[in-house]
Amino acid sequence: MKKNADVIIIGGGLAGLTAALHLTKKRLNVTLIEKYSYPRHKVCGEYLSNEILPYLNWLSSDILQVYPTNINKLIFTHQNGKTAKADLPLGGLGISRYSLDNSLYLQAVKMGCTVIKATVTNVTFNENAFTVMTENQILIAEIVLGAFGKRSNVDQVLKRNFMNKTTPWLAVKGHYSGEFPDDVVALHNFKGGYCGITKVEDNIINMCYLADLKSFKKHKNITEFEQNILYKNKHIKYFFENSTLLFDKPLTISQISFDKKPIIENHILMIGDTAGLIHPLCGNGMAMAMHSAKISSELIVDYYTGKIVSRKLLEKKFAQQWKQNFEKRLLIGNLLSKALQHQTITTVLIRIATMFPSLLPLIIKQTHGKAITIK
Repeated sequence: MKKNADVIIIGGGLAGLTAALHLTKKRLNVTLIEKYSYPRHKVCGEYLSNEILPYLNWLSSDILQVYPTNINKLIFTHQNGKTAKADLPLGGLGISRYSLDNSLYLQAVKMGCTVIKATVTNVTFNENAFTVMTENQILIAEIVLGAFGKRSNVDQVLKRNFMNKTTPWLAVKGHYSGEFPDDVVALHNFKGGYCGITKVEDNIINMCYLADLKSFKKHKNITEFEQNILYKNKHIKYFFENSTLLFDKPLTISQISFDKKPIIENHILMIGDTAGLIHPLCGNGMAMAMHSAKISSELIVDYYTGKIVSRKLLEKKFAQQWKQNFEKRLLIGNLLSKALQHQTITTVLIRIATMFPSLLPLIIKQTHGKAITIK
């Protein structure tokens, strides 16, 4: 059976594009399949932890040419108006997915990665090879990476268990013009959710919130929900009343699952949100997606150079490294999210954080890694 590529990557978000760059740099034949065109906006907090910068430098990805903001402070507010502040241990960048994804895409194409705009309709594995079908094409490869995001038709094709469960989360994102500090990420609590605000490139403010879907459905539309629920936090109310939406309407995504997901299914190595989604309040989803791409790519290179002698060993090592790097962070992220859904716990946390300023950085460190080293 003739291969079209050494590796097929399904999905061209941060994880998929990063893996494409890494594997192409290592001279593997890579085909990436993405159903949307670049550039485009995506629902995302748009905060990138600095832990990923050494890896981006190794990939020769100069994201600083987009002129992201440098963020080193956190402001955390309760619905009752109480505020806690902290310095971020590593800091990060405010950069839109519109600019970042497009930059990685252009670089991947320049390096020789084949990018196909198509929707994957089926994936099968037989005789140590994958057959990946789109609407009008059949592709063959020995390795497939799943990077198709939070919720995809490919999840349905693979009959992944979490797709059968309803989940209570709705995410809403918009870009705004207005006044907001360049060096701050703000996390505002409201009943049933939380809202993150960050300045990104071109003096644009990104606002993204996660809300309880049941609570949202009690209101006629997004505007009514925001005015009746989010506005109870005076900091959020001030932002909305003093900012102008730059989109025609906010972007939304529902049925977001934070359940534990298998990281290998039908021999596909899952990366990014496809493998596991950390709650946005932890502010580390973008860096984790790119880090997972690094882990899988290094192992795939070892597989093709003979250092890993079988698919079974490749999958075993991937599972071990994924667990070692991300399992604890995802667990803590889930615990934090559940705690912050309770107003009393949130009140106590902010009160303690105000009295002991070192507490918040310690919590943040539990969901972030160290600066990533390169082999």
